[in-house]
Amino acid sequence: MTHSGYWARQSHSHGSFDASMSSTAGDFRTLTPLVLMAALRRAGTRVLEPVSRVEIELPGDCLGAMLAAMTRLGGVPVNTGRRGPSTLLTGHLPAGRVHSLQQLLPTLTHGTGVLVTEFAHYAPVRGRVPDRPRTDHNPLDRQEYLRGVGG
Repeated sequence: MTHSGYWARQSHSHGSFDASMSSTAGDFRTLTPLVLMAALRRAGTRVLEPVSRVEIELPGDCLGAMLAAMTRLGGVPVNTGRRGPSTLLTGHLPAGRVHSLQQLLPTLTHGTGVLVTEFAHYAPVRGRVPDRPRTDHNPLDRQEYLRGVGG
C-alpha cells in the first residue's frame, strides 16, 4: 500500500455526525489483507525458495551414489573434478534439503566426505508449493473473509 486516507470524523456539512461516513483504524486493518492479496494475485507473484551451492569432496568410487542422492533431493549437479586423490562435486540444492544431504553424507562416502554449503540464490519452488494452516480468516476467499471479520 502506498497511500491511504483516514478521516476520523466526517459528516454532511449541515448535519450531525454520521458514523457511516467515518473511517476507523479497524477499517484499514480489516481491508489491508484483501487489498494485499488482490495486488499479489494481479502482480503474478511466485513462491521462491533459497538454494545453496554445495561442494562435496568424496572418494571417486562414491560419486555415482552421491549424484543419485543429490538428484533425489532436488539438487542439480554442476561440475565434477579432481582435488588431489578425491573427487570434487559441485552443484545446487534447495536449502531446505541440505540437512538431509548432511545426514546421508557419512553413509554414502564411507565417513570420508566433506560438505561445504553457502547461499547461492533464490529459485521458484518446484513441485508442490509449501503452505501453512491458516490461523485466521482467509483473505483469498473474499466472502468467507468478510463474514469472518464482520464486514
